[in-house]
Amino acid sequence: QVQLVESGGGSVQAGGSLRLSCAASGYTVSNYYCMGWFRQAPGKEREGVVVIYSGGSSTYYADSVKGRFTISQDNAKNTLNLQMNRLKPEDTAMYYCAAGRRATCRTGFFWADFGDWGEGTQVTVSS
Repeated sequence: QVQLVESGGGSVQAGGSLRLSCAASGYTVSNYYCMGWFRQAPGKEREGVVVIYSGGSSTYYADSVKGRFTISQDNAKNTLNLQMNRLKPEDTAMYYCAAGRRATCRTGFFWADFGDWGEGTQVTVSS
């Protein structure tokens, strides 16, 4: 049974940093064709944050987080990570880890490409 479990969320002040991790079990992260982070704020639709393809061959960031967030994959620990710097109140959301096993991952945020999802971890940024 494949499971993705996020951790590292919390409450920080604007300008601070957090590091999210997504631990995979039942599947090897290096075998995923794409892995990503998505977020959903109260009253808003879920949106893509960043995707990493084929173990790091390329990445795709939302404009709102470019230059502040960095995605990485640790194959030794079987985890996906998201380093978030210079956080803003508008980054407040539930953050979800997702992964796709099919070789049809497209560049961008396409929900259908991601078949495995975690339960989420809350990030709250205060001004």
